[in-house]
Amino acid sequence: MSFCDELRYYARDIWDNWHSHPFITGIGDGSLDREKYIYWIKQDYVYLRDYARVFALAGAKARELADMQDFAKLVDGVLNTEMALHRNYCSQFGLDVSELDTPEKSPTCQGYTDFLVRTGAMETVGVTIAALLPCFWGFYEIGTRLRTVGDTSENNPYRAWIEMYSSAEFAKLVKWSKKLTEKYAQNAGAKEKKAMKEAFLISSKYESMFWEMAQVLEEWKY
Repeated sequence: MSFCDELRYYARDIWDNWHSHPFITGIGDGSLDREKYIYWIKQDYVYLRDYARVFALAGAKARELADMQDFAKLVDGVLNTEMALHRNYCSQFGLDVSELDTPEKSPTCQGYTDFLVRTGAMETVGVTIAALLPCFWGFYEIGTRLRTVGDTSENNPYRAWIEMYSSAEFAKLVKWSKKLTEKYAQNAGAKEKKAMKEAFLISSKYESMFWEMAQVLEEWKY
C-alpha cells in the first residue's frame, strides 16, 4: 500500500461521506440552489489564493530543483487553471468578476486557510504537502465519480464543474501532488509521517466543513 493509499484509508469515513453530501449530490444532478453555488464560488476563490500561497511556501523550503519546479506547476495550476474556472463562472451566473475579490471569509474558510498557512510556515515540506493534498485529490475523486453517476448533459448548470474536476489537466495536478507526497513520506521518519497523517486528516475534515458551509450559507454570528 502506498503512503497516499494509507492516507485515503485513514480518512476513509470522511471522504466516503462527501459523496452523499447534499451540496455534492446537488452539483451532480443539477438541483443545487444557485445562491449556494455562488456562495461557494466566492468563498473558494478567496480560499484558493491562500492555497496557492502555501504551495509557494513549500516550494521555497524545497531543496531540490525538481521539487521546486513541481511546486511551481501546482501554483500555476491553482492560479491559472482552477481560479480561471471560477472567473468563467461569473458570466454564467450573472456575477461581476470583481465580486470574487470582495467577500469576507466565512468562519470555516478563515479557519481552513489559517491552518494551511500556519502549516506551510511552521511545518516541514512533507507535512505541508500532506495538508494540501485533500483539496486537489478530493475534488478529483468527487469530479470523476460525478462524471460517472451524475448528470453531465447540457441541462445541468454545473456540468462545467464536473468536467473541470474530472479533466485530464486536473488529473495531472493530482498526480504531481501525490508524487510529491510519496517522495517526502519515503524520506520521513515515524514522527513526521504521523504528523503528515494528522495534517491530511485535519484538511479532510475542513473539506467536509467547506461543503457544509456552502450548503447552509454560513455566516459569522457576532
